[in-house]
Amino acid sequence: MKQVRFLIIALLFGGLLWGGPASADALKMKPFVLASTATGDLTSVSASIISKLESSGFQIAGSYTPYPTAMVIAVTSNALKAAAAKTKFGGYGAAMRISLTDIDGKIQVAYTNPPYMAAAYQMAGDLKATEAKLRQALGKGQEFGPEDGMNKEDLSDYHYMFGMEYFGDQTLLNTFIDHKLAVDTVEKNLARGVMGVTKVYRIDIPGTKDVVFGVAMNGKKGGGDDQDDTFIMKEIDFKATRSTAHLPYEILVSDDKAYAPSARFRIAINFPDLAMMGPNSFMNIMGAPDAIAKALGGVANPHF
Repeated sequence: MKQVRFLIIALLFGGLLWGGPASADALKMKPFVLASTATGDLTSVSASIISKLESSGFQIAGSYTPYPTAMVIAVTSNALKAAAAKTKFGGYGAAMRISLTDIDGKIQVAYTNPPYMAAAYQMAGDLKATEAKLRQALGKGQEFGPEDGMNKEDLSDYHYMFGMEYFGDQTLLNTFIDHKLAVDTVEKNLARGVMGVTKVYRIDIPGTKDVVFGVAMNGKKGGGDDQDDTFIMKEIDFKATRSTAHLPYEILVSDDKAYAPSARFRIAINFPDLAMMGPNSFMNIMGAPDAIAKALGGVANPHF
């Protein structure tokens, strides 16, 4: 019976360590970078971080506090938006996320690793110029996440295992009569907090009909723990160096359609070494992919 249960879980979440054979001499990357550890409170440290980011040419797209000990700041730039415009679903790469996480009075300042995200989102460039700017603004300590990183080839073709979602296997949330209705529907429903989902940021991609929204999810006002930022992160983000910049999730409006990345892809790409079973494992969030899709689908429903 236990073997059957494990097989079911494996089929739900797939082999999270699977990403195809890695080239021995290729550069291995990890999803996050720990820039520094600061003292102070989240408010004062975030003000300093925002000032540094703006001085380095980044635009603050939005920010939020998913739980009392953390803050996430989403930034964009003309270069990021131009890169996002070059590929289908490239809009997910229009924002980089900076996290501030208070661990026992020490605030970890970390950010998403641009070259890692560029490869994961199959973007045309490597975003190394953005990486250099973030390093200049915030510092570059240690890349972190899984014990073993992945190279560009691994990331660009990443999926959990055969039969599971790749990056291109997006969740289609809804199709509208035109682009304006799609954007207006998402804006309206985020403002209303439909399914406990609210807006963190919006980035319009110049030269396209792509708009990406970063969204916060509060399961207490929606579908329960399985779609709740706090609950999910409590289960999966438990290492000493926190991966808070995994948040927030996204909705991408592209022309007349609204999409979200498959949660099985979106979670695993940032936590590829998460155990399948046991404490702090994917088994504990088995219902998250469906619950997240349902919540974001509600946001994309003009009749909700």
